[in-house]
Amino acid sequence: MRLAHMTWPQAETYFKTHDTVLLTVGSIECHGRHLPLGTDTMIPNRILELLEEKNKDILIVPTIPFGSCDSLEPFPGTINLGVDLLYQLLRRIVDSLKLHGARKFIFLNGHGGNVRTIEKLGIELDKEGCLLSLLNWWLNVWEMDPAWKGGHGGGEETAGIMGIDPSLVDMNEINKDMILKDVSPAFKATGFNTVEYKGIQVTIPRLTNHVTDNGWIGPDHPNTATEEWGKKMLQAMADYLADFVLEFEKVKLPR
Repeated sequence: MRLAHMTWPQAETYFKTHDTVLLTVGSIECHGRHLPLGTDTMIPNRILELLEEKNKDILIVPTIPFGSCDSLEPFPGTINLGVDLLYQLLRRIVDSLKLHGARKFIFLNGHGGNVRTIEKLGIELDKEGCLLSLLNWWLNVWEMDPAWKGGHGGGEETAGIMGIDPSLVDMNEINKDMILKDVSPAFKATGFNTVEYKGIQVTIPRLTNHVTDNGWIGPDHPNTATEEWGKKMLQAMADYLADFVLEFEKVKLPR
């Protein structure tokens, strides 16, 4: 059930017998030249829609479409809340829900840059007698099927968008290769913020446009994606989330 669709008496009734809510956080940011800026928001939203086909009883808070994406900020269209502002926003939302009876918070996350903030909030909530669980869909599905493993804007996320609407993928751009920019001849770029030196991975944080011109990074080329893969992957995540919600609701917290 969607919080935004409920009246306040209906919300009051829910919290008399339930203490679990589902929150979703995405982002508006570059995902290569071929994917929409809202990739990290649209995919979790589609998972929510599939979840509702199995579980209509969990209270779903309106999705937050913006996240923390400092390194991607130079790409046009990216909206970056930053770590501090995202934390303040999530803290206020959680405090509002706690006021009315929520004590268990399930976060469905669509963007890696949000992880640190959500985990910080989780530690605080644990101190307050509450409990937070974080599901990063793109990581969770790796464990469901290792063949789905991917990077940022690569085949995995491209398949996810195809599973929602193939027309959202710019097929004129999908075959372009990723060319990483090394820091120097000795420090070879290997990822968003990593380089290799003498066989060892070392972190050197850089703006993403200083790492790659096209904005996608990963081992999974976008042109490997298919609509079938995307639909199967999103359904698998929704099925898992439906089961997870039921078990998480059973958790007994100390009073």
